[in-house]
Amino acid sequence: MIKWAGRLIVFFGAAHTLLALTMEGAARHAGAWFSGELWGDDLGSMSDDSSAYWLSLASFGIPLTMVGLTVLWLDRRGIVPPPFIAWTLAIWTVVGAAVLLFTPWPIMLLASVLLLVGARRANHREKSAEIGR
Repeated sequence: MIKWAGRLIVFFGAAHTLLALTMEGAARHAGAWFSGELWGDDLGSMSDDSSAYWLSLASFGIPLTMVGLTVLWLDRRGIVPPPFIAWTLAIWTVVGAAVLLFTPWPIMLLASVLLLVGARRANHREKSAEIGR
């Protein structure tokens, strides 16, 4: 379960970033990003260049991918990811779903549940093994 949760988290984060850059066309604004045009941009009235940047490279996609990769890295080493990761993702997902209902938030909610259940089962197995010694 933990492995599937990590994979879903990586998929969601990577898909968000890649789809924003390609299908949403954010990458066509890269020239403005790297020329310094955004340095004085007003976040209250975002330009198209700034909006594309915040949708793609500065979005949650890249950090979320790193969280998923960390979950997978921990799982490969037999380390149970701490529950605060799953709880934080679940709360963040529910808030996001309340703000923007028509997004793929069920994927992240499923990943959070898988992570919580997998961590609980792994901890239960560890405690059972300790009792059996």
